[in-house]
Amino acid sequence: MTSRLAVLAIFALFTISTAQTPLHKPTPPPSAKPSPDAQLYRNPAFNFRYQIPYGWVDRTKEMQEGNDASKGEVLLAIFERPPQAAGDTINSAVVIASEKSAAYPRLKKAEDYLAPLTELTTAKGFKLEGDVWEAEVGAQHLVRADFSKALNEKLNMHQSTLVLLAKGQIVTFTFIADTTDAVNDLIESLSFWPTKSKTK
Repeated sequence: MTSRLAVLAIFALFTISTAQTPLHKPTPPPSAKPSPDAQLYRNPAFNFRYQIPYGWVDRTKEMQEGNDASKGEVLLAIFERPPQAAGDTINSAVVIASEKSAAYPRLKKAEDYLAPLTELTTAKGFKLEGDVWEAEVGAQHLVRADFSKALNEKLNMHQSTLVLLAKGQIVTFTFIADTTDAVNDLIESLSFWPTKSKTK
């Protein structure tokens, strides 16, 4: 599965509720809360980590099914609630995926990947919000594209995708929520650590 197909998988897994009753989340006792370290996804290959929100569900394995790891794979796929669970709000999600940049002969920099990404996303009914821009996450520079889609008069889906080109791979970080602020909050849980310099 490539990063572009990972975006398609997000749409396939997403369930927007038609239920009349809001979804209420039970509050677990403090003792049931896992340690912050248990909620931290680390990826040493690309030097980043992601703090998974408490209570979210991990569907990484399900989205990895059928992956050809030699071409690309889903690294992390988490949802605010199970994709099949009904609710009357946007099911926020974070999907991180990678694929070989060699699949795009004309790709020279991360910005070059945004054209096929935008084509795919707008084909799903989203519209591009503003210009593509450079985003800094710690010391790491990525490119970012923001999209939105009105599902009904009251419900809007917002998606932001950050793209990193590193080690011959395209790494995409896709965040979905009901508002731009909520998307930015999800992005804040992403961090990079410096690459260790080689000693002579």
